[in-house]
Amino acid sequence: MKGRTLGAVLAMLTATIGSALAHDHNDASPAFNTLSPKEQQRAGELVNVVRGATARYRDVANAQADGYELMFGCVSGSEWGAMGLHYVNMGLVVDGKLDATRPEIVIYEPLPYGRRRIVGADYLVFAADWHAKNTAAPQIQGQLMHLIESPNRYGLPAFYTLHVWAWKENPNGPFTNWHAKVSCDDFEG
Repeated sequence: MKGRTLGAVLAMLTATIGSALAHDHNDASPAFNTLSPKEQQRAGELVNVVRGATARYRDVANAQADGYELMFGCVSGSEWGAMGLHYVNMGLVVDGKLDATRPEIVIYEPLPYGRRRIVGADYLVFAADWHAKNTAAPQIQGQLMHLIESPNRYGLPAFYTLHVWAWKENPNGPFTNWHAKVSCDDFEG
């Protein structure tokens, strides 16, 4: 983002999102089974792209080696399931670009004894950065991203986000914010 250093954005994200995410239930994605066959096919294609792009991150050490760092602890919502552990690549967050093969965030579910299981990815771009070069709302392979306007509970400028539950099927669909079958129960930290 223009005028913001990577460190300032990192500090802002860390200080404001962690506790706020636990209360967010802004989900506009339809359940997978309500999509048309063509929409289901397109959704499945994106899930496959994400799986291919993140396969090496099944081992969290590989994600860390590629610049992904754990932020926010384990994000859960009592009524909606959880999002899990967000490993964020700040270089990708602040570049203002979207690439289906390079998600800004890789998401894990905590397991006993400190282990992690990859469950998906999250794409994130600040709205001002996106709209500086684009007129339409961002999409990842035809899937419209969710706009979180500002002011927001996170204290961030407006941003777009899209969760893709590529490694653990979500009964509410592959692009909803919360995963009904992800749990933070085994998180130690």
